[in-house]
Amino acid sequence: MIEQITAPQAQEKNGMGIAGFVLALVALFSSWVPFARWIVWLLGLIFSLIGLGKQSKGFAIAGLIISLIGLALIVMIIVLGVAVLGVLGGLFAS
Repeated sequence: MIEQITAPQAQEKNGMGIAGFVLALVALFSSWVPFARWIVWLLGLIFSLIGLGKQSKGFAIAGLIISLIGLALIVMIIVLGVAVLGVLGGLFAS
């Protein structure tokens, strides 16, 4: 009897999910470039969301989580900045 050998099937790659993950990491670690970081972060979020529609979702989910952490950091920086400006404005108004 002849045994049939089948080659393992290659897993489908999720290019958008991987791109979203990489861009989210770049945005997270490049906080010293304020405006460019927001653009890279937004692209990472968009690519991760698109990657969620693909078959292999691991990198897309990781990129989405990192992007949401980046969003929380951006919101926190804006809120703290507004609060500091409000306090400084009150000090100099007196």
